[in-house]
Amino acid sequence: MAAPELLAAEITDLRHVGAADLAPVLESEVAEWREALHWDFRPSADLVLRFVASQALHGYALRVAGEVAGYTYVVSEEGKGLIGDLYVRSDQRTIENENLLLSAALESLFASPLVRRIESQLMMLCRPLDRPLPRPETATRYSRRLMAIGGERIARLRQARCPRAHLECWSDRHSETAARLIAEAYRGHIDSRINDQYRSLAGARRFLYNIVQYPGCGVFLPGASFVATAGSRALVGLCLASRLSDDVGHITQLCVAPHLRGLGLGYELLRRSLAALTDMGCRSITLTVTSANRQALALYESVGFTTLREFAACVWERPPAGP
Repeated sequence: MAAPELLAAEITDLRHVGAADLAPVLESEVAEWREALHWDFRPSADLVLRFVASQALHGYALRVAGEVAGYTYVVSEEGKGLIGDLYVRSDQRTIENENLLLSAALESLFASPLVRRIESQLMMLCRPLDRPLPRPETATRYSRRLMAIGGERIARLRQARCPRAHLECWSDRHSETAARLIAEAYRGHIDSRINDQYRSLAGARRFLYNIVQYPGCGVFLPGASFVATAGSRALVGLCLASRLSDDVGHITQLCVAPHLRGLGLGYELLRRSLAALTDMGCRSITLTVTSANRQALALYESVGFTTLREFAACVWERPPAGP
C-alpha cells in the first residue's frame, strides 16, 4: 500500500468539532475494527459521537487540509489520566500524525498537577512496539496480544475435573467477592503495572463495574460467565465473557486465586465460557493477554488461541518532584 501523502496537519480541540465532521472518521474506524480485529466498535463509536455532539468529550481532532482525519479523547480521575482511544484514518495514518494527537493528549492531562500517571492501550497505532513515543523519558511500553479461537477448536476441548471447586454461572451477588479475588490475583502481577485498578479493592470494583456496565469490551454476558467457589463459598476463580458482535465473543477477564493455580481450574472456567459463547452463536472468540504473562499465554495457546495482533500498553508517569 502506498504511503499516505503528507499534507499539513493541525490539532483542534474536539469540542470545536461537529459530530457531522467526525462521523466519517468513526465510520472508517468501525469498519477497520470489524475487519482487522473481529470487533464491533459501533456501540463505542455511537457513544463518542453522542458526547461530541453535546461538546462533552475532552480530546483533540487531527485536521489535514481542513478535513478531520483522526481524533483522540481523554479522561482523568483520581490522579490518573486515560487515553480512551486514538484513531487516524488509514490514508493519513503516519507515526507523525498519530504523535501529534498523542502529544496533545499527554500535554493536556499532565497540565493538571493532580495527574501523576497516564495509561493507554491503543490497538490501531502504527508500529506499536518500536515506534517513537512522546515524552519517552516518562514512558514504559508493554507488549500485549489480541488472540482468537474458532468454534471448531472449542468443540474438541475436554472437561477438566476440579474437585476442590464448585463452578456456577455469574450472578450480580458475586460482585464484591469477585472484586476481592481480582485484587488478590493481580497483587504484584505485571498487569497491575499496566492498569493500576488491579492494585486495590476499590480499583478492582471500578474495573469490574466497567466490564459489566459499559460497551468498551463488548456487551457483558452473564450466561457465558462463570465463577468458582471453594470451602466456605469463597470465590477462587472467575471467567467473564461478552459479545463483541453477532458472531464474535470475548473473554474479558480470567483469574484464579494464587493458591489454586496450576490445578486446571483456569482451563475449566475458560472452557465453559468458550462453550457457552459458541452455544450463543459465536463462531470465534477473542481475548487480550500481556506477552510477558507466560503462564496465561501458555494456557491460551494450548487451548488453541492464535495471535491476531500485537499492540502496546503504554504508561507515562510524572517524574517525582525535585527537592
